[in-house]
Amino acid sequence: MNPLHMRSSAGATRTGAPGPLLAAGDESLGFEATPRYCPTTLLASFALLMAGRGRCVNTDMMLGDREYAMWQLACARATDDPELAAIAARLFAYFDDPQHSAMPVLGTA
Repeated sequence: MNPLHMRSSAGATRTGAPGPLLAAGDESLGFEATPRYCPTTLLASFALLMAGRGRCVNTDMMLGDREYAMWQLACARATDDPELAAIAARLFAYFDDPQHSAMPVLGTA
């Protein structure tokens, strides 16, 4: 096994010598692999408002499945509830980024 991949949590190899945080082939990861963070309080408010309108929203699926998230947001925007539509519009920015379409959105506590 490559010693660069045998790091402790402090970033040092098992031999004790400090190692780089990335392996040699990882430079290409860059911004494209950076996850986006969605405020979970906003997402929870969205789910509660949707539940009040009879729609069950799985917040884990919202964070992990962009297509599911976009569908739920579209359903919310189609309601006549201005508060729900406003929250959906704010959440839309976290899910509608074509650069990150294959990257799941992560929640923050």
